[in-house]
Amino acid sequence: MKSILLASAAALCLSACAAMPDNRPAAAATAPQAVSTDQAAHEELFALFSAADEANLKRNPLEALFRGDDRYADRLGDYLSDAYDAAEKKAAEDNLAALNAIDRAALSQTDRIAYDVFAQNQKAILRGFEADVYTASIVRPINHFSGFHTFYPGFASGKGAAPFKTLADYENNLKRHAQFLAISDRAIDRFRQGMDAGIFETKLTIRNVIDQLDTQLAIPVEESPYYAPVTMFPDTISAADQARLQREYRAMVVDGIYPSYRRTRDFLENEYLPLAREEVGLSAMKGGAAYYDYLLQQTTTLDDVTADGIHQLGLSEVARIRGEMEKVKDEVGFEGTLAEFFEFIRTDPQFKPESREALTASYYAIEKKVQAQIPSQFATLPEAPLEIRPYEEYREKYEAGGSYQSGTPDGSRPGIFYFNAYDLPSRTTPGETTLFLHEGAPGHHFQISLAQENEALPNFMRFGGNTAYVEGWALYAESLGYPMGLLNDPYQRFGSLDDEMLRAMRLVVDTGLHSKGWGRDKAIAYMLANSGMGKTDATAEVERYIAIPSQAVAYKIGALTIQRLKKQAEAALGDRFDPREFHDQVLGTGALPLSVLDAKIQDWIAAKG
Repeated sequence: MKSILLASAAALCLSACAAMPDNRPAAAATAPQAVSTDQAAHEELFALFSAADEANLKRNPLEALFRGDDRYADRLGDYLSDAYDAAEKKAAEDNLAALNAIDRAALSQTDRIAYDVFAQNQKAILRGFEADVYTASIVRPINHFSGFHTFYPGFASGKGAAPFKTLADYENNLKRHAQFLAISDRAIDRFRQGMDAGIFETKLTIRNVIDQLDTQLAIPVEESPYYAPVTMFPDTISAADQARLQREYRAMVVDGIYPSYRRTRDFLENEYLPLAREEVGLSAMKGGAAYYDYLLQQTTTLDDVTADGIHQLGLSEVARIRGEMEKVKDEVGFEGTLAEFFEFIRTDPQFKPESREALTASYYAIEKKVQAQIPSQFATLPEAPLEIRPYEEYREKYEAGGSYQSGTPDGSRPGIFYFNAYDLPSRTTPGETTLFLHEGAPGHHFQISLAQENEALPNFMRFGGNTAYVEGWALYAESLGYPMGLLNDPYQRFGSLDDEMLRAMRLVVDTGLHSKGWGRDKAIAYMLANSGMGKTDATAEVERYIAIPSQAVAYKIGALTIQRLKKQAEAALGDRFDPREFHDQVLGTGALPLSVLDAKIQDWIAAKG
């Protein structure tokens, strides 16, 4: 399933892992020149984009629903099937062939950006179908961090992206449920394929999935998220239809969804778990080392990154940030080691949230402070509203500290900043400001909403993205807490450093787990030794990296790219540099591959110079 669901070190990165190479497309390497553009070429290019996007929505109806497009709302998609995979591969091949027939030189500079992004996207899809990569990917269809078994309940609950405004909406949900049952059974088939090929998930992730399924199976039917829509009917649905739908929804849960969960659960426990691998890193999986190299390149959108280079960059960043933490410790007058200061932050009652409600209120108070400072940094603001919610209790245990779910382009469904209220005694308050800047405004909410609302962009740029840019922007947005005056409190500043440390540690831990033979306990111990994280959060983070290798390293790589480009612009433009204009340039064309973003900003600097 494709889904929505992230500066002094720049020189270190250049030498340590070449994560910021000057590998811009040749046509964009110099200052922009006057070119003769062809309107026919523009129209041909955008006709291709439109046709490819429409075909993609038919293959991936969930993407349409997340946009607020309900034309295919009776479908969930043919995911985890050979037919689906074949259609995705053919579409990418056809799209590239059509793109290559268009004269790039005849396009405007903006259209060339779109051309390059589209080309990279299609090539990335095709790389995923190379034999070894494809097999390693498809035979591990779910884990505790990624899969329909955790995504779908919230989606179908009446509080997710699926609409529940009309009788047809309720009927469509039942149709999607039937397809969900088929997808669940196909997941078992894919696991069996992996068993035959000798490629296995880890025992850790599978035990967590079993726990997730047990948690959902223990929920009484009438309290299940699958039943929830028929407890909140709109007035337009008649009493007779309400009664019928309540019966049908209950029957679907009792006779369809819960038995499907049990089939998956029993297969995993009785057949798969005994054979799953003990070692948590990809290097211990058949073909895993090469697969990890592929994942690193795909996630960072850079071809020349290496696990060793990223590991070394992480170690240097951890050392730098520890130095900044020492300064905060001294500022607040704490007498003791940095490790003792971490433990003080973890355990002192003054840093403990009182309740879910108090935590929610705290985030709304932070939002108010952020909004007051936004005009100093941004000229273009999203129109979409932002809502703040705790995770639902059925999924909070295995979720990260926070996340963002995009709204619709027309604002009819708000963007949602989710925070984690599980095991409150293990959580601390100093990182609240930074978490909101990352997941809410001006992080994911600004970047994703501004892209969606920009109708001048082709849809694949409005609604697409890559981890390095999306999460890199959100991590960069955390650093804006300093010029916005939001981190004057030393403990909130420590929280910001702690979150920055998290992203630096990810470089070390992710590569440690998947290329250097680290185990789960060693990774958790490393994170506890170098940050103020509680053990619950550190454990969830490490198990996330085990479940979705490489994703976490892209945050820091993307943020360092944006910070480097900002420093270049400040140095080149001097007093003419305006952060609002720079942010418009970074956000104005959707989520770009890092090499394409680099080219765009270099051209902007040259044009202004």
